[in-house]
Amino acid sequence: MRTVSGVRVSEPQPQADPAVVRLPERAVDVRVGSATYALAPVSVAERSLGAGPLQWAGLGAVVAAAVLGDQLTKYVVTSELGLGESAGVLGPLEIHRVQNSGIAFGLFASATSVVIVLTTIAVGWMIVFFARSGSRHPVIPAALGLLIGGSVSNLTDRVRLGHVTDFLDLGWWPAFNLADTFIVLGVTILLLALVAGDRPPERAKRQLDVAR
Repeated sequence: MRTVSGVRVSEPQPQADPAVVRLPERAVDVRVGSATYALAPVSVAERSLGAGPLQWAGLGAVVAAAVLGDQLTKYVVTSELGLGESAGVLGPLEIHRVQNSGIAFGLFASATSVVIVLTTIAVGWMIVFFARSGSRHPVIPAALGLLIGGSVSNLTDRVRLGHVTDFLDLGWWPAFNLADTFIVLGVTILLLALVAGDRPPERAKRQLDVAR
Protein backbone atom coordinates (compact mmCIF):
# COMPACT_ATOMS: atom_id res chain seq x y z
CA MET A 1 0.00 0.00 0.00
CA ARG A 2 1.29 3.49 -0.92
CA THR A 3 0.03 7.08 -0.63
CA VAL A 4 -0.52 9.17 -3.80
CA SER A 5 -1.60 12.81 -3.31
CA GLY A 6 -2.90 12.01 0.15
CA VAL A 7 -4.89 9.01 -1.12
CA ARG A 8 -3.92 5.54 -0.05
CA VAL A 9 -3.69 3.14 -2.98
CA SER A 10 -3.35 -0.57 -2.31
CA GLU A 11 -0.93 -2.34 -4.58
CA PRO A 12 -1.92 -5.69 -6.09
CA GLN A 13 -0.30 -8.64 -4.37
CA PRO A 14 1.70 -11.04 -6.57
CA GLN A 15 -0.30 -14.14 -7.33
CA ALA A 16 1.22 -17.59 -7.13
CA ASP A 17 1.66 -19.29 -10.45
CA PRO A 18 -0.81 -22.20 -10.51
CA ALA A 19 1.54 -24.14 -12.77
CA VAL A 20 4.23 -24.16 -10.10
CA VAL A 21 3.71 -26.83 -7.46
CA ARG A 22 5.54 -26.23 -4.19
CA LEU A 23 6.76 -29.32 -2.41
CA PRO A 24 6.95 -29.35 1.37
CA GLU A 25 10.44 -28.87 2.66
CA ARG A 26 12.00 -32.10 3.92
CA ALA A 27 13.94 -31.97 7.13
CA VAL A 28 17.40 -33.43 7.06
CA ASP A 29 17.41 -36.83 8.76
CA VAL A 30 20.29 -36.60 11.21
CA ARG A 31 20.64 -39.61 13.50
CA VAL A 32 22.84 -40.13 16.52
CA GLY A 33 25.52 -42.70 15.90
CA SER A 34 25.25 -42.53 12.14
CA ALA A 35 27.99 -42.33 9.55
CA THR A 36 30.49 -39.48 9.50
CA TYR A 37 28.28 -37.44 7.17
CA ALA A 38 25.32 -37.94 9.59
CA LEU A 39 22.85 -39.13 6.96
CA ALA A 40 23.10 -42.94 7.05
CA PRO A 41 21.88 -44.82 10.14
CA VAL A 42 24.11 -47.21 12.06
CA SER A 43 22.64 -50.28 10.38
CA VAL A 44 23.57 -48.91 6.96
CA ALA A 45 26.86 -47.25 7.72
CA GLU A 46 29.84 -49.24 6.58
CA ARG A 47 31.82 -51.09 9.22
CA SER A 48 34.95 -53.19 8.94
CA LEU A 49 34.56 -56.96 9.13
CA GLY A 50 38.30 -57.55 9.41
CA ALA A 51 39.76 -59.26 12.46
CA GLY A 52 40.84 -57.02 15.32
CA PRO A 53 43.34 -57.65 18.12
CA LEU A 54 40.81 -59.58 20.21
CA GLN A 55 39.87 -61.84 17.30
CA TRP A 56 43.53 -62.55 16.51
CA ALA A 57 44.22 -63.33 20.17
CA GLY A 58 41.27 -65.72 20.29
CA LEU A 59 42.34 -67.42 17.07
CA GLY A 60 45.90 -67.87 18.33
CA ALA A 61 44.74 -69.33 21.65
CA VAL A 62 42.46 -71.89 19.98
CA VAL A 63 45.12 -72.85 17.41
CA ALA A 64 47.73 -73.36 20.15
CA ALA A 65 45.32 -75.45 22.26
CA ALA A 66 44.33 -77.61 19.28
CA VAL A 67 47.93 -78.28 18.24
CA LEU A 68 49.03 -79.02 21.82
CA GLY A 69 46.09 -81.34 22.49
CA ASP A 70 46.57 -83.29 19.27
CA GLN A 71 50.33 -83.64 19.64
CA LEU A 72 50.02 -84.70 23.28
CA THR A 73 47.51 -87.47 22.53
CA LYS A 74 49.62 -88.73 19.64
CA TYR A 75 52.69 -88.82 21.89
CA VAL A 76 50.84 -90.83 24.56
CA VAL A 77 49.49 -93.32 22.00
CA THR A 78 52.86 -93.87 20.28
CA SER A 79 54.54 -94.25 23.67
CA GLU A 80 52.08 -96.85 25.00
CA LEU A 81 51.05 -98.81 21.92
CA GLY A 82 53.02 -100.37 19.11
CA LEU A 83 51.97 -99.98 15.49
CA GLY A 84 48.82 -102.00 14.91
CA GLU A 85 48.11 -102.56 18.62
CA SER A 86 44.79 -101.56 20.14
CA ALA A 87 43.12 -101.13 23.51
CA GLY A 88 39.40 -101.07 24.26
CA VAL A 89 37.91 -97.89 25.70
CA LEU A 90 34.12 -97.83 25.74
CA GLY A 91 31.64 -99.72 23.60
CA PRO A 92 32.72 -99.72 19.94
CA LEU A 93 35.38 -97.06 20.57
CA GLU A 94 38.93 -98.32 20.94
CA ILE A 95 42.43 -96.92 20.69
CA HIS A 96 44.04 -98.49 17.62
CA ARG A 97 47.39 -97.11 16.52
CA VAL A 98 47.77 -96.85 12.75
CA GLN A 99 49.74 -94.64 10.36
CA ASN A 100 48.16 -92.53 7.66
CA SER A 101 50.08 -90.75 4.91
CA GLY A 102 46.96 -89.17 3.42
CA ILE A 103 44.42 -86.69 4.71
CA ALA A 104 41.64 -87.23 7.22
CA PHE A 105 40.18 -90.72 7.55
CA GLY A 106 42.85 -92.30 5.34
CA LEU A 107 41.92 -90.54 2.10
CA PHE A 108 44.64 -89.98 -0.55
CA ALA A 109 47.13 -92.11 1.36
CA SER A 110 49.48 -92.40 -1.63
CA ALA A 111 49.75 -88.66 -2.35
CA THR A 112 51.59 -87.28 0.66
CA SER A 113 53.38 -84.50 -1.23
CA VAL A 114 50.17 -83.30 -2.85
CA VAL A 115 48.42 -83.36 0.52
CA ILE A 116 51.19 -81.23 2.06
CA VAL A 117 50.93 -78.62 -0.70
CA LEU A 118 47.13 -78.50 -0.61
CA THR A 119 47.06 -78.26 3.19
CA THR A 120 49.58 -75.39 3.14
CA ILE A 121 47.49 -73.50 0.57
CA ALA A 122 44.31 -74.13 2.58
CA VAL A 123 45.87 -72.83 5.81
CA GLY A 124 47.10 -69.70 4.02
CA TRP A 125 43.65 -69.08 2.54
CA MET A 126 42.02 -69.48 5.97
CA ILE A 127 44.37 -66.90 7.49
CA VAL A 128 43.58 -64.41 4.70
CA PHE A 129 39.86 -65.06 5.11
CA PHE A 130 40.12 -64.48 8.85
CA ALA A 131 42.03 -61.23 8.35
CA ARG A 132 39.19 -59.94 6.16
CA SER A 133 36.15 -61.41 7.96
CA GLY A 134 37.29 -62.32 11.48
CA SER A 135 34.73 -60.08 13.18
CA ARG A 136 31.83 -61.16 10.98
CA HIS A 137 30.57 -63.52 13.71
CA PRO A 138 31.71 -64.06 17.33
CA VAL A 139 32.41 -67.78 16.85
CA ILE A 140 34.60 -67.43 13.75
CA PRO A 141 37.87 -67.23 15.77
CA ALA A 142 36.99 -70.50 17.54
CA ALA A 143 35.84 -72.24 14.36
CA LEU A 144 38.84 -71.23 12.28
CA GLY A 145 41.12 -71.84 15.27
CA LEU A 146 40.01 -75.50 15.40
CA LEU A 147 40.27 -75.81 11.64
CA ILE A 148 43.70 -74.23 11.37
CA GLY A 149 45.01 -75.95 14.50
CA GLY A 150 44.01 -79.40 13.32
CA SER A 151 45.41 -78.78 9.84
CA VAL A 152 48.72 -77.40 11.16
CA SER A 153 49.19 -80.29 13.60
CA ASN A 154 48.66 -82.95 10.92
CA LEU A 155 50.75 -80.94 8.45
CA THR A 156 53.63 -80.83 10.94
CA ASP A 157 53.57 -84.63 11.27
CA ARG A 158 53.49 -85.16 7.52
CA VAL A 159 56.45 -82.86 6.97
CA ARG A 160 58.41 -84.26 9.94
CA LEU A 161 57.49 -87.97 9.75
CA GLY A 162 55.88 -88.47 6.36
CA HIS A 163 52.66 -89.67 8.03
CA VAL A 164 50.23 -88.94 10.84
CA THR A 165 49.20 -91.21 13.71
CA ASP A 166 45.53 -92.18 13.82
CA PHE A 167 44.18 -93.96 16.89
CA LEU A 168 40.46 -93.30 17.39
CA ASP A 169 38.67 -96.32 15.94
CA LEU A 170 34.90 -96.86 15.95
CA GLY A 171 35.07 -100.08 13.99
CA TRP A 172 32.68 -98.98 11.23
CA TRP A 173 34.67 -95.84 10.27
CA PRO A 174 38.33 -95.35 9.28
CA ALA A 175 40.59 -94.51 12.23
CA PHE A 176 41.21 -90.83 12.88
CA ASN A 177 42.92 -88.57 15.40
CA LEU A 178 42.08 -85.53 17.48
CA ALA A 179 43.22 -83.13 14.73
CA ASP A 180 40.70 -84.68 12.31
CA THR A 181 37.98 -84.14 14.91
CA PHE A 182 38.99 -80.49 15.29
CA ILE A 183 38.86 -80.01 11.52
CA VAL A 184 35.34 -81.46 11.21
CA LEU A 185 34.07 -79.42 14.18
CA GLY A 186 35.68 -76.26 12.81
CA VAL A 187 34.10 -76.66 9.38
CA THR A 188 30.67 -77.37 10.89
CA ILE A 189 30.76 -74.38 13.25
CA LEU A 190 32.09 -72.08 10.51
CA LEU A 191 29.32 -73.00 8.07
CA LEU A 192 26.65 -72.49 10.72
CA ALA A 193 28.14 -69.12 11.67
CA LEU A 194 28.25 -67.92 8.06
CA VAL A 195 24.66 -69.01 7.44
CA ALA A 196 23.52 -67.26 10.63
CA GLY A 197 25.47 -64.12 9.73
CA ASP A 198 23.90 -63.87 6.26
CA ARG A 199 20.32 -64.36 7.49
CA PRO A 200 18.36 -61.07 7.21
CA PRO A 201 16.94 -59.79 10.52
CA GLU A 202 13.24 -60.37 11.08
CA ARG A 203 11.13 -57.28 10.71
CA ALA A 204 9.44 -56.17 13.87
CA LYS A 205 5.70 -56.62 13.73
CA ARG A 206 3.81 -53.32 13.74
CA GLN A 207 0.99 -53.12 16.23
CA LEU A 208 -2.00 -51.13 15.06
CA ASP A 209 -4.00 -49.18 17.62
CA VAL A 210 -7.69 -49.80 17.10
CA ALA A 211 -9.89 -46.94 18.16
CA ARG A 212 -12.57 -48.04 20.60
